[in-house]
Amino acid sequence: MATSVVMPALELAQETGKLVAWRKKEGDSVSKGEPLLEVETDKAVVEIEAPADGVLAAVSAQAGAVIAVGKTIAWILRPGETPPAETAPADSGRHAVAARAAGKGGGRISPKARRFAQEHGIDLATLHGSGSEGEILTSDVEAAIAAAGAPTQVEVPGSIWRLMAERTLQSWTTVPHFFIVRDVDAGALNETRKQRGPAIERERSVSLTHTDLLVALVARALARHPRVNASWTPKGIRSNEEINIGVAIAVADGVVATVIKNAGQIALGDISVQRRDLAERAKGGRTRPADIAGATFTISNLGMYHVDAFTAIISPPQAAILAVGSITDRVVPVDGRPAVRPIVTLTLSCDHRVIDGAHGALFMNDLADAVRDPETWLK
Repeated sequence: MATSVVMPALELAQETGKLVAWRKKEGDSVSKGEPLLEVETDKAVVEIEAPADGVLAAVSAQAGAVIAVGKTIAWILRPGETPPAETAPADSGRHAVAARAAGKGGGRISPKARRFAQEHGIDLATLHGSGSEGEILTSDVEAAIAAAGAPTQVEVPGSIWRLMAERTLQSWTTVPHFFIVRDVDAGALNETRKQRGPAIERERSVSLTHTDLLVALVARALARHPRVNASWTPKGIRSNEEINIGVAIAVADGVVATVIKNAGQIALGDISVQRRDLAERAKGGRTRPADIAGATFTISNLGMYHVDAFTAIISPPQAAILAVGSITDRVVPVDGRPAVRPIVTLTLSCDHRVIDGAHGALFMNDLADAVRDPETWLK
């Protein structure tokens, strides 16, 4: 039976996706699971895998097209099969929420585009939609703003930056944040990186970073404090069986949090390899759907930018995020005498609906102990 290739829904509120590129051309043989096309969403550019074995046929969308979620854009055929007669696009449940409007194009308007137009005083009736079937998209509103003579010093952000802005605003205004700060001696952490790094680099061809070590140690601390690894839902607090650590990565147009799955159950070298591969794909615009899905806790490390300390905004439905500053030499008391030691500042942002002060403090106590004695915790 012929298998349809549709524009996938990769995000909860996604209504359209932009086809960036086909990895195969019409008439090519494809295997189930191999990269077939690249799609740009509000969050990232992701690779979409072929849903079946066969030959790619009846390609109806080309690179650059903005397509409604659920719309068939090609077929994968087995020997002797032909593409079915054209039918109405599949309704994913998201496409149906776009409302009709009296724009010049007579097409639908996505809720996001409508909201953006209202914020900037753009009359939707003056717009021609560039989306599927004349749908008015956010990009159409952005073009109208530019055509209206928006001041040159006003930057129109890209899709990833805009999504980041919307999500952080929503989190900051709806999630009751509180913060716990610990200054921790990182001497043993530095020593562990020095001792274990050469073997990992020799065997896995990847450098061991402080972030890798923190991913492993945070995962082990979370195993002792499941409430910090939980999530807030409309029905209450949900316990997460897996410990999946998101690592915030700066890309050209914002920040993407890629996810290391089951971080407490894999070797340190495997963490390093995954972190490197995820970062390379994210920075190259080749993020896969699985790369950014399922995080239960996030680490944001700005130590490489020489930031002493900062607070991070939680990414719901996660209940916490750890902000990591640089490791710097400071004068601190050691056995009653002043000494110069490498110190790192760790700041835990907590959702007070899930984590109270005691839960957060006990987690940070164990994390601080793990940083001071990583070899014991990594056994």
